[in-house]
Amino acid sequence: MLPHNMTWVKYPTLSKDPSTNFQEIMFAQQVISRFMHVYIAVFVPMGLLAGIVILGICIQNYRNRILDKIDILFFSQTIINLFVILLSLTIAVRPAYLKMSYLGCGTLSFFFNLGYFSSQFLLLLIILSLFLDRHPPQNALIGKAHQRPEACVGFVLMCGFCAALMLSGLLGIEHYQEETDCQLDPLFAWPEYEIIKFALGFCAPSLAKLLLSILAFVKKTPAGQYSSRKTSQPLWAVLAIVVSMLSCRLFYNTLILARTGLKIKGEAGTVRNELIMNVSEVVLFCESCASLVLVLFLHHPYRTTLRNTLKNLTRACRKRRDANWAPEIQDNQTGLSEMR
Repeated sequence: MLPHNMTWVKYPTLSKDPSTNFQEIMFAQQVISRFMHVYIAVFVPMGLLAGIVILGICIQNYRNRILDKIDILFFSQTIINLFVILLSLTIAVRPAYLKMSYLGCGTLSFFFNLGYFSSQFLLLLIILSLFLDRHPPQNALIGKAHQRPEACVGFVLMCGFCAALMLSGLLGIEHYQEETDCQLDPLFAWPEYEIIKFALGFCAPSLAKLLLSILAFVKKTPAGQYSSRKTSQPLWAVLAIVVSMLSCRLFYNTLILARTGLKIKGEAGTVRNELIMNVSEVVLFCESCASLVLVLFLHHPYRTTLRNTLKNLTRACRKRRDANWAPEIQDNQTGLSEMR
């Protein structure tokens, strides 16, 4: 393996190699620019709006004292996804890169990884909570923890913090005051960075989700012990989020490992490698936006609340419009009677 000083790695589109095909660079920059325009114009507003609506519904449920356990978990997941979406705005400069010091880039990467790990672990916690609702734990400690979702969320966030902190230690400290082209998963990270991120941020949680899904189908639910209405409401939303997250993160993590292979070989990659890596990064952030929309429209209580709110707003606007038109109609009738 190469020495841990990775500052030699440069982006192919920014290299000054005379053999570089500038037409290929222009094509790659146009493609990633179009992807960024679509993401900023469509996915970001859609995700932010859906997230704000979900937070509003959860706060309303809390005030009405009807906040459920799944609401607390979705509330936490929504905050993390909104945090990731706001961080994703740092890639709005593409096809260029942020100019930051190595230390600043490492700090930005830490917060990105905090959101990355926390969203994955929180989704695993939601699946585990749904599984334990259908199959109550025999262990008293697990049962007590299951009844305290706030403590479970705190534990998950602590695990995400520790994982992000560990990855920050694998970025290296060489030339930390110098300026570099920054990506949320920095190009100058050690190869171990990508390997551990793939293992902890994708492989382990995905295998755990698969295991819980298999157990949920294989293990029979005790008859007459649970309300089918309560246990079935979030299933479609959670299933859709799982499929979306697995597909988007599989694409991203596959390219992360490919980049690791290039580093081990001592290669910087081609313009095409850089283009696909940037596209996968945009797709990863699209998943955070899509997850919020899926929760809002597939989770039945949230969809019903949104529909009722829109109906009430429409009814209020209609009443206000009728109230404004009433004096005009009365004046017209008065004028007609006087003419007669």
